[in-house]
Amino acid sequence: MQHTLVTLVEDRPGVLNRVASLFRRRGFNIESLTVGHSEIPGVSRMTMVIDSTPQNIERLIQYLYKLVNVIKVDDLTNESTMMRNLAMIKVSANDKRRMEIMQLVEIFRARIVDVANDSLIIEITGADEKIDGFVDVLRPFGIIEMVRTGVIAMARGSSAAMSMVNQETVLVAQVN
Repeated sequence: MQHTLVTLVEDRPGVLNRVASLFRRRGFNIESLTVGHSEIPGVSRMTMVIDSTPQNIERLIQYLYKLVNVIKVDDLTNESTMMRNLAMIKVSANDKRRMEIMQLVEIFRARIVDVANDSLIIEITGADEKIDGFVDVLRPFGIIEMVRTGVIAMARGSSAAMSMVNQETVLVAQVN
């Protein structure tokens, strides 16, 4: 079963390496990993998708809390969440096929972010299934290059699990 973990960590050099090393040492495979700044200065938010049993995920969360720079860990698997992925796809687009591609872009609610004489770069966000479907319909046109982010996730509603972390918690963690 795939589990989505959201972890708040101190924004310091080496933290990502320590988290990834923990996964490696414990034999967990990270299906998706996305890291970026959070709303709290000095704190980064890691979203990880891991395929494992609930018991192993509980153990993994305990291991994560043992890392010095980890502030908070939440398993959003059973929460009501919004999950998104981002892809940029460069597709071959000659004059004959450009309008057809533009219609597909509109159908999938994507957007064209760059136009060249012989190609288009398209940006699309959404669930993995939506992006996979879009990639499948673009393949016959000739995908030149593609890049995808990992999953980002956020619990719905104002009482999100991560909102329990406040500035004092972060300051205490950074002092230790």
